[in-house]
Amino acid sequence: MLVEFRAKNFRSLREEQTLSFVAAADHSHRVSNCIETNHSGAASLTRAAVMYGANASGKSNFLFALMTMREMVLRSTTLPPPGLAALYTPFRLDGASAREPVEFEIALLLDGIRYQYGFAFDAERIHREWLLVYKTAKAQRWFERRYERKSDQEEWEPFSAYFTGERETWKKTTRAQALFLTTAFQLNSTQLTPLYDWFSGGLVVLPTGAQFDVLPTLAKLEDPAYKSRILKLLNAADINIADIRVHKRAGQQLEMKLEPGKPPELRATPGEIPEIEFCHQRDGGEPVWFSQSFESAGTLRLLSYAGPLLDAIENGRTLVMDEFDTSLHPLLTRYILGFIQSPELSKHGAQLWMTTHDTTLLDPEILRRDQIWFVEKKHPQQESVVYPLTDFSPRKNEALERGYLMGRYGALPYLSDFRF
Repeated sequence: MLVEFRAKNFRSLREEQTLSFVAAADHSHRVSNCIETNHSGAASLTRAAVMYGANASGKSNFLFALMTMREMVLRSTTLPPPGLAALYTPFRLDGASAREPVEFEIALLLDGIRYQYGFAFDAERIHREWLLVYKTAKAQRWFERRYERKSDQEEWEPFSAYFTGERETWKKTTRAQALFLTTAFQLNSTQLTPLYDWFSGGLVVLPTGAQFDVLPTLAKLEDPAYKSRILKLLNAADINIADIRVHKRAGQQLEMKLEPGKPPELRATPGEIPEIEFCHQRDGGEPVWFSQSFESAGTLRLLSYAGPLLDAIENGRTLVMDEFDTSLHPLLTRYILGFIQSPELSKHGAQLWMTTHDTTLLDPEILRRDQIWFVEKKHPQQESVVYPLTDFSPRKNEALERGYLMGRYGALPYLSDFRF
């Protein structure tokens, strides 16, 4: 489960910014909206975090920071130098920050053990990397490395006695551009496997560009039991679909190729294109099949969410969604959020982090005050700042939606008169 995530000097995030799932002492909706872990330092975690902010405030940048951290963990040993340079995107509106490393840190609770892992890097190398492990209240520093610019040498702290295996071999094999975590995992470190596995399978990110990517859902529709759950979800949301079928035809798959220093290139490769058909049952008549072009954007959006959502609930994954409410009715947005926050359905610690403009969710009957976060771009520096609603100590009965739209908590667009 995700405890905290921090990012510094990444895109519009100049200073260190933090999102925390650690629940406050508030007792409201504790059973439905929180997960009791009984772990010291993170005894209770919220099931969801909802982030608000104006357009271009930096909400997506914060999510992209987590995606970049995952990309580094999974691919750092195979990234060529240009690939590392492409991932290095510091805050560029300040001369000093533009030359400093990007830094990420994450805290996770996996099988009752808390991991606090982070690293800093620039276009050329890893500058710092560390891992603290909390099996009890006291931290075990399993490893830490640091690059010293003056001596042009990499210094390592002594490995923890609790961290076992071929540590010196992993250390000698770790390249300056690669993470020790990635290297040690690939060389069979069993102790680091849970941490690596969370990045590879425990975290699911749906960026804005993937809003109608139904492939994760379609891939499992051949399982009758899985299809039945998808149809129940759609019909429970008042989308009357009796069946779904998928045909595959030969076609061209489009892929956006990004290379440092070159403009984006759209490439077409031969492949199979899925064509979805939806069955609607006529009253007393034969079923009628429609192609996906006849279905609403909201239906396709919900279908694209259905697979990752059910998968997260069944397997206790952390699901991150950007622009969550696009093409969805506010009541449908509440409905989907309710799946994550249902102790009867979500029994394995699933969590949801989403950005949205749907202010109807600012309701104390839906979200606890510690689940609401804001992102605001400060002027004139144009840097993004992340902060929780709890900074304002709102009353329990405060009209949160009205207060937000009135500017009480900030994170609103700056609108001025426009004249031709």
